[in-house]
Amino acid sequence: MFRTVLALCLLLTGPAGAGPIQELRVCADPNNLPFSNERRQGFENRIVELLAADLGVPVAYTWWPQRRGFIRNTLKEGLCDLIPGVPSGLEMVTTTAPYYRSGYVFVAKAQDGPVITSFDDPRLRSLRIGVQMIGDDFANTPPAHALTRRGIVDNVRGYMVYGDYGREDGAAGIVEAVSTGAVDVAIVWGPVAGYYAGRQPVPLALTLVAPPADDPLFPMAFDISMGLRRGDQAFYDLVSNALNRNRAAIDAILSDFGVPRLERPRGGG
Repeated sequence: MFRTVLALCLLLTGPAGAGPIQELRVCADPNNLPFSNERRQGFENRIVELLAADLGVPVAYTWWPQRRGFIRNTLKEGLCDLIPGVPSGLEMVTTTAPYYRSGYVFVAKAQDGPVITSFDDPRLRSLRIGVQMIGDDFANTPPAHALTRRGIVDNVRGYMVYGDYGREDGAAGIVEAVSTGAVDVAIVWGPVAGYYAGRQPVPLALTLVAPPADDPLFPMAFDISMGLRRGDQAFYDLVSNALNRNRAAIDAILSDFGVPRLERPRGGG
């Protein structure tokens, strides 16, 4: 998910109150690597399949592009019971305990690129910067807001979080821009950066944005959960227990895909 990191969600099972599930019904984007695709090559595909195997049921996908209205048109319409990869606490759904935490990263060339760790680095006023953006309204990514509130605008190039949907690797563009020298540094959601940085012809360095929040309104790090329909405690327990049983295997999948992870804050839910 995290193509629009602030706007997605979904759920898995039969009707509320139903008995043991016969399949794991999942809504996901058919072209959203590294998270998911129709060929089931994303890390969320792998995690979902791991949970389904643990539960002894097959996965049944409903494919739907992750755009505005994704949750309303899928989970809330009863097309599925689970959406992988949603921000913990997302209001439109019930979320499980997080199964990973990641953040935005600065991406630069490893050999001679700038080492940036903070939005307050004065070099950001002169470097060519790539940043993921959602659109022209106020619902933009935290890094886009962080740059704007510092007046860093004229040297910024925006890359849609949706990427180029006509490409199988549509989200790669912002990382490729660093590799080719089109920008000096890019600020990218960690899972996207980690996956595509490892597929570039030149070595790239990823540095997690610090601190993990620019201000309370603009966090730079997020806990990630499974999103479920509200009101089905039995299904919530089923999924939560499967997640708990497979923590080590999930972490191995995330490592395989180069997902940068952060330790969850003490006391975080």
